[in-house]
Amino acid sequence: MRKIQPINNNLLIKLDEVKEDKTAGGIIIPDTAKEKSQEGEIVALPPDSDISVSVGDRVIYKSFSGTEIAFEGEKYLLVPSDDILAKYVEVDAI
Repeated sequence: MRKIQPINNNLLIKLDEVKEDKTAGGIIIPDTAKEKSQEGEIVALPPDSDISVSVGDRVIYKSFSGTEIAFEGEKYLLVPSDDILAKYVEVDAI
């Protein structure tokens, strides 16, 4: 079994599935014309990291950040930890 282990303060983020969009008239909008998502789920951290996110956290990262890779049929993004802008947290009340 192989897995990707990020190094040098990079995080491995699994990208959200891209759904096929259609206009009301039935025109399919290609992926190249869509705005890229800026969020995903952390699936791996560098060893001995002191980063304030953990595996399983959903995060928001900077536009045009990281390097997109494909591994075993899944799309991932290697993002420097400094490019993480926020993470989603559960709260009891607003």
